Amino acid sequence: MELDFERCYRAVDSRDQRFDGWFYTGVTSTGIYCRPSCPAMTPKRRNVRFFPSSAAAQRAGLRACRRCRPDASPGSPQWDVRADVVGRAMRLIADGVVDRDGVPGLAARLGYTERHLHRMLRAELGAGPLALARAQRAQTARTLIETTGLGLAEIAFAAGFGSVRQFNDTVRAVYGAPPSQLRTGNGTAVGGAGTVTLRLAYRPPLHTVALLDFLARRTLPGVDEVADGAYRRGLRLPHGTGEATLTPAADHVAATLRLTDLRDLAPAVARCRRLFDLDADPVAVDQTLAADPALAAVVAAEPGVRVPRAVDGFEIAVRAITTQQVSLASARTTLTHLLRETRGGQEALGPGAPSGFATAEELLGVADSGFRMPAGRRETIRAVARAVVAGELDLEPGGDRDETARRLTAIPGIGAWTAGYLAMRALGDPDTFLPTDLAVRRGAAALGLTDNPRTLDEYAARWRPWRSYAVIRLWRSA
Repeated sequence: MELDFERCYRAVDSRDQRFDGWFYTGVTSTGIYCRPSCPAMTPKRRNVRFFPSSAAAQRAGLRACRRCRPDASPGSPQWDVRADVVGRAMRLIADGVVDRDGVPGLAARLGYTERHLHRMLRAELGAGPLALARAQRAQTARTLIETTGLGLAEIAFAAGFGSVRQFNDTVRAVYGAPPSQLRTGNGTAVGGAGTVTLRLAYRPPLHTVALLDFLARRTLPGVDEVADGAYRRGLRLPHGTGEATLTPAADHVAATLRLTDLRDLAPAVARCRRLFDLDADPVAVDQTLAADPALAAVVAAEPGVRVPRAVDGFEIAVRAITTQQVSLASARTTLTHLLRETRGGQEALGPGAPSGFATAEELLGVADSGFRMPAGRRETIRAVARAVVAGELDLEPGGDRDETARRLTAIPGIGAWTAGYLAMRALGDPDTFLPTDLAVRRGAAALGLTDNPRTLDEYAARWRPWRSYAVIRLWRSA
């Protein structure tokens, strides 16, 4: 990845927070690397190097700044935008695939050899998949050291390290101190064992009302809820279940995670960030949309509107299919009954213990009478579930967007709207438009635009590459 020295240095000199996560500043005279907005004195030009990833900075022998915490900065928004192999790889690494399946597993998911994948990541990010995963493990370890009362050996394995020695060596190399020195004395988590509290950084602004309003209209008993300015939901994670409570604040989102297995911390954080779209660059999005006079007023009134994404792609698929040609209220009633059936006819677990959405395997076990929807829609959900279980359909952000769209539309009952909705929310495509959506057309008419799907689709080309964000704004205008 090419980094222009002058542009990067100007961002560092102005301490511009918008560039946090885009690149990292290495200071050779001190041996540390920082985020661009670090409040420390601007280093001299001759002592500065710029890196496209924290792993590349660590590979150059630099340790993380203890003042600005570059490892806790928002992720680069380009991994949301890019649908190529490197973008998909970064999303999968963030979800912990390397820790669970190793580099061979990552390469298999992407359809490339390990050698070619390593070469592509080194060329773009200055580090291979193992180094990128190592940087993430170090951040996970630091979070557990600072926010839990676990022993250091337990933390080592929970963070994904193969041995305590590897854990000690990595923490020393990345943070310039042994693990014991990172413990602040506040390492007893509120809420008991398995509970981790942390701050999720984002690039301001963040329009909290729009985000929580969207999610509140779609909550399901026993799955998620919005109350007291916070969003709370159950999670199905690689090693067990969990629960997340996300509370937006002025400069971060406070997250309380309750996990049955702490090895799931990194994927839980990645999925929560994805759900709230915290790695987006709202300034860039709003500048593009506000350039259209039709959207300028709504962008000015509500800066920082995000696209609520997903923690579970299959969940979004079932929600989208159920919502076809019915109201949100009707779809919620149908889904509530369906989820009750997956629990053997019992009531949902209730507000005290959200359990997350049903899995594809669970829905395949529900009798026909449990769906309470037209037979065609029921069979569409089952076809999607069978494809997910068989590994033929990848509805997670690491999937190939074009291939997933092709496989989805080959399933009877799934058309362009459903595939587009899944691309926007499950796969994280920032540039999907839904011209036939009734609320999109109503929103367009409310803003003085045409509501003809074909003409509106042509008009929306001016909103590229952020048409998914335009969809959210049109929905709000409706």
